[in-house]
Amino acid sequence: MKINIASSAFLFLIATAVPALAYPVTVKSCNREVTFDAAPKRAIANDVNLIEMMLALKLQDHMVGYTGVSGWKTLDEKLREGVKELPELAEKYPTKEVLLNADADFFFAGWNYGMKVGGEVTPETLAPFKIGVYELTESCIHVMAREKPTMDDMFVDLLNLGRIFGVEDRAEALVDGYRRQLAAITEANAGREKPTRVFVYDSGEEKPFTSGRFGIPTAMIEAAGGANIMDDVDKSWVEVSWEPVIDRNPEVVVIVNYGEVKAEDKIAFMKNNPAFATIDAVKNDRFVVLDYVEATPGPRNIDAIARLAKVFHGEGL
Repeated sequence: MKINIASSAFLFLIATAVPALAYPVTVKSCNREVTFDAAPKRAIANDVNLIEMMLALKLQDHMVGYTGVSGWKTLDEKLREGVKELPELAEKYPTKEVLLNADADFFFAGWNYGMKVGGEVTPETLAPFKIGVYELTESCIHVMAREKPTMDDMFVDLLNLGRIFGVEDRAEALVDGYRRQLAAITEANAGREKPTRVFVYDSGEEKPFTSGRFGIPTAMIEAAGGANIMDDVDKSWVEVSWEPVIDRNPEVVVIVNYGEVKAEDKIAFMKNNPAFATIDAVKNDRFVVLDYVEATPGPRNIDAIARLAKVFHGEGL
């Protein structure tokens, strides 16, 4: 039999260029290993920050919709533009039927970001329907013991999504850029004497809802040269009492802005309440507002850290 060497070489080059040869890929998702035989084609992401991770990797063409936004939050102009061709399939957490009716093959969510422990929608309940689930790393504290978060958690999620969808180069370039930005911020903060005491005020008047040790704001605050005064609370997001907030006397209060109660309302509540009059942040009017999408794991974290660093070190609000 005669072999055409040129044709064989051409076919070999084509074969080696086919992205499918990279599959199957296996990634770590909380306490599970998840294997994908091909890039998902009908993906759904829950919540604005997870949606933005998908958009940052230009994965819109792999998505059939999103969930968990309008029930609590609104889409800003940047997000609205990114998902304008996609439907919102559920205003809050999706049911299993929502995902099945969309013929989804992938769900990017997290614990308390679209899924609840013991709930109807979990990796285990979706497995029989061939819907792969990747869990937001920050949320893993709800299902396993782990170290407190660093910004690497967000980077790992982007890199794992890159592997799952076959866009590793894109993910690595994005993360490399974020790492350089973060290094420049932390380098500028080097040599500061004491970290700025910071309280994260999400919501609630009788009792505040805040970020504890395992929430991403702790990592963001530390990267900016501060310390979360609730670092000893072994939760990610949690309700506490006002007494320890007053006792620990934060120098800066980070307001998480979303929902019907606006940032200015939360600031007014703290400034007009005599119980908070002795808090340094209140006395000195040192409040910094982060939108929800900036204060939860996602692509906007790095710019938010840069803003926090300026506020912590007296360079403006």
